[in-house]
Amino acid sequence: MVDINKILCEEFKIKPFQVENTVKLIDEGSTIPFIARYRKEQTGSLDDIVLRDLYDRLIYLRNLESRKEEVIRLIEEQGKLTEELKQKILNADVLQRVEDLYRPFKQKKSTRASKAKEKGLEPLAEIIIAQNIVEGDLEDIAKPFVDEEKGVANTKDAYQGACDIIAEKVSDNAEYRQHIREIYFADGIIISEAVDENEESVYEMYYKYEEAVKNVANHRVLAINRGEKEKKLKVKISTPDESIVSYLKSKEIINEEAITLTYLISAIEDSYKRLISSSVEKEVRNMLTERAEEEAIKVFGKNTKNLLMVPPVKDVRVLAIDPSFRTGCKLAVIDETGKFLDHGVIYPNEPRNEIEKSQKFLMDWIKKYDIDVITIGNGTASRETEQVVSDMLTKIDKNVSYIIVSEAGASVYSASKLAQEEYPDLDVTVRGAISIGRRLQDPLAELVKIDPKSIGVGQYQHDVNQAKLGLALDGVVEDSVNNVGVDLNTASTALLQYVSGISKTISKNVVKYREENGKFKDRKELIKVKQLGDKAFEQCAGFLRITDGNNPLDKTAVHPEVYEIAEKLFRKLGYTLEDVKQDRLKDITERIMKIEVKEDKKNVKIGSKNTRLKGLEALSQLNVKEEKKSFKEKYNDRIKVLAEELNLGIPTLTDIIEELKKPGRDPRDEMQKPILRSDVMKMEDMEVGMKLSGTVRNVVDFGAFVDIGVKQDGLVHLSEMSDKYIKSPMEVVQVGDIINVTIISIDTQKQRIGLSMKNKK
Repeated sequence: MVDINKILCEEFKIKPFQVENTVKLIDEGSTIPFIARYRKEQTGSLDDIVLRDLYDRLIYLRNLESRKEEVIRLIEEQGKLTEELKQKILNADVLQRVEDLYRPFKQKKSTRASKAKEKGLEPLAEIIIAQNIVEGDLEDIAKPFVDEEKGVANTKDAYQGACDIIAEKVSDNAEYRQHIREIYFADGIIISEAVDENEESVYEMYYKYEEAVKNVANHRVLAINRGEKEKKLKVKISTPDESIVSYLKSKEIINEEAITLTYLISAIEDSYKRLISSSVEKEVRNMLTERAEEEAIKVFGKNTKNLLMVPPVKDVRVLAIDPSFRTGCKLAVIDETGKFLDHGVIYPNEPRNEIEKSQKFLMDWIKKYDIDVITIGNGTASRETEQVVSDMLTKIDKNVSYIIVSEAGASVYSASKLAQEEYPDLDVTVRGAISIGRRLQDPLAELVKIDPKSIGVGQYQHDVNQAKLGLALDGVVEDSVNNVGVDLNTASTALLQYVSGISKTISKNVVKYREENGKFKDRKELIKVKQLGDKAFEQCAGFLRITDGNNPLDKTAVHPEVYEIAEKLFRKLGYTLEDVKQDRLKDITERIMKIEVKEDKKNVKIGSKNTRLKGLEALSQLNVKEEKKSFKEKYNDRIKVLAEELNLGIPTLTDIIEELKKPGRDPRDEMQKPILRSDVMKMEDMEVGMKLSGTVRNVVDFGAFVDIGVKQDGLVHLSEMSDKYIKSPMEVVQVGDIINVTIISIDTQKQRIGLSMKNKK
């Protein structure tokens, strides 16, 4: 049996105890966020990214072992399993290798070879393969196999059937296929051509395109695939076929004097041309696609996480606008808590162009509802509406800003069952406007209501494996929600279901309990929720916050399982629970530094000869050693002492202390705030060389799209992202970043803006 844990240790370059404990926790039903946050001692503080990668690899390896067992069983049932074959299967490290080895024994549909075997031509094929006959008549060799009743009319038919059997045998050889795949990857050229050269399309750059298979970028693989699917492109892989056939001949031909040699050569050539080439080309393209999809899913996941983690703009009253032309711009007013107050509609754009009337309406509402910020969806008519809003803001005395907000998925949410439950009496368009407004106040809480695939940050998300994409994005949302934490008394079912240990059913039960019994006052009260048992409580409790509960620790990320230890820590440092409640632990670091650290004063090793000193001289050396330590070293010494006294792991103790410094802190607060604008630029106002600040809206393989406050997002190409060489845009930027850029090109006809992040002189 393969030692999966050992493989994981080697691949992730981590210690055996980290893998063993992580696998054990996973098998016990612990979630990745829980393991990452509350089981650091067991995992050696592996973060959620490594844990998810390890989990995915664990599942793959387990599936691989399961498939090996199944293949061995299936071959054994046919009575064809040899010890050598069994060992090859057991030693396979990828699923493709297992399938290659199983290929000759796999039950196939009717083939030319299987029909030839039914006609009794397998012995003739063996004669040709053996290459033992160097003299004689070819007709005489084949005559015994002629049988008109079986469909073998003459010796020509007999040899043809025998060659079909040989061709399939060569094609099914696992070693040959593996070697040929390697040649395709090393020397193959992927070529795409236009189905119709005269037709204009977004795939024009691929109308006459060639690139080495080993060099083709992932995003180009997906672009070519889409063009082929839409019947705009014809795609193939050009390969060194002659050298491949020569390789096959060198493996099969052992006697050039054999009189059946011409039939063997014919069978080999037919095997490659008819059976191997198209099959391996398909496999190679599938492997390229799988690799490209994995990268696209990673990019999509990173972008989604960064979008979810955009800092909320708190304590503001919002006027949200869902822009449109013909049907008008839908308005929604939301107060500081996210409560919906009012809705309306204006028609500032074509065809009605009621600009003055619309501006007056907006000014009246700003005054009536004391609006702080206006959010505008970035869809159809967004920039036209922005111009109207920007002009209106110059006519009022109040300091009001506006911001363009991604409306991706707003229409999906507005028509969803959840939106109907939240606002049963409102039109879908108004629900969409509310969503646009709330995305500013709390992006995470609002975006979890939407299928992550509909958020729209990435590329080719509709072309990749949707099941894999869904699983990956669910993991991203789960990590984001648990990283931030959830208010148990205000969270929606959509938000709760992403909390560690809470299913969709349990999330509904939590809300139902809250509605029937009022606010939760204590985390322990969760046990009373239907279907929320001890395991679910263990997994979810630390991520659920109660801001004004009975126990002030309930508003922190400190897990209930260590409350007693946390309280011992308070007493040790001279605090009370009331101090936690009143957020009076700002000097916790100073108090920790006052803890006495007892050194071993009996023997002190100094110098190259480890001279042993005693008494006053030893004590003097200890004092010198202590004084030379940095603040961090001294602090860590005291944390170690505390951990030993409290019988607690250092990582968990450190987390408790960091949490108590800022009880209930939101990690998003430490990130860059969104840009709020009060005016708008036009492309006509811009010129090459102009320096601007903007918000990264999307990151793709070849660059990043940046909102610089004009109608069209600008593109910072990968080559313009850094003065140093970088492989990926994500080495430099992420969704939501505020960056400084220089305009390097403007194409008003195609509405394209080229940007650079380099230090332009």
